[in-house]
This record gives sequence, C-alpha cells and structure tokens, in this order.
Amino acid sequence: YVAGAFDLFHVGHLDFLEKASKLGDYLIVGLHTDPVVNSYKGSNYPIMNLHERVLSVLACKFVNEVVIGAPYCVTEELLDHFKIDVVCHGRTPISLEDGKIDPYAVPKTRAIFELLDSGNDMTTERIVERIISHRLEYERRNQAKEKKEIEAFEALQRQKQTQKAG
Repeated sequence: YVAGAFDLFHVGHLDFLEKASKLGDYLIVGLHTDPVVNSYKGSNYPIMNLHERVLSVLACKFVNEVVIGAPYCVTEELLDHFKIDVVCHGRTPISLEDGKIDPYAVPKTRAIFELLDSGNDMTTERIVERIISHRLEYERRNQAKEKKEIEAFEALQRQKQTQKAG
C-alpha cells in the first residue's frame, strides 16, 4: 500500500510505484482528497483535482487498485480491511498530521513500513518550478522581441514623416 497526492503524475511517481509493486503481488494506491493535499502541500496544490489524479494513477500498469479519498493517517482499519502487508513511502518529506501525529505510526508499530528510494529525483514541485522558469524566460524573450518591434515601427514612422516633409 502506498498513499499520496500523485499530482501531475510523472516519471518519479512511475518509478516509485514500480518499485513498490515489486514488494508484493497486489499494489493498492490511496489518493488523498484535494483538501487533504492542500493541507500538507500548500495553497496552490493539488494542481489536478482528485478525479484527474485517480485516472492518472489507474492508468499505471503497476497499480491494481485505488482507494479514493484515502485517510492521511494510515489506520488499523485500513490495513485490516485491505489486508495490507507492506506500507511504503518515498523520499518526499512526511508531514505530521496537525504537526504532531506521524501518519505512518500504525504501520511502523506493526513493522510493515518501508521507505523506498525510487532512484528518481523528479517531483511535482520540480515540474512546477520548471514551468515557472520557462514562463519567465518566455516573458523576457518576448519583451526583447516587443522592444525591437517597437523600435522598428518607430523608425518606420520617422522615415514616413521624413518622406512627407521632403
């Protein structure tokens, strides 16, 4: 079992899910609701809504089942209901619920918790940073082009005025 936001599904998610799938014969992925993701990732997240994130995860060949609206804290009821043998988390930092409660306390107590390193450092935040960086570069490039176009237009206007005067 793994749980998370899986926002802007990317190769880092894919590598993590592939690695997690190798720890058992059936991979269940819990997806947190939009308000829950917002509470631990911040005001601009999630970028994709829960429905879009579910469809992205379901399309992954390593995933057998999705729990929509999974609890942030992995509970005994969840583990027992789905007969979960292993709970995995990747390298992203674990946010404590209400700043105090470890969401993986129950699986850790049962000694079924594993930290997985997918070997891939791609994150949703890196994708967002890349988009912002490219947008800023695009704006700078277009401002330079606009400046040249304005200068060319003004030069053409001056040339026309000179021709009329002469």
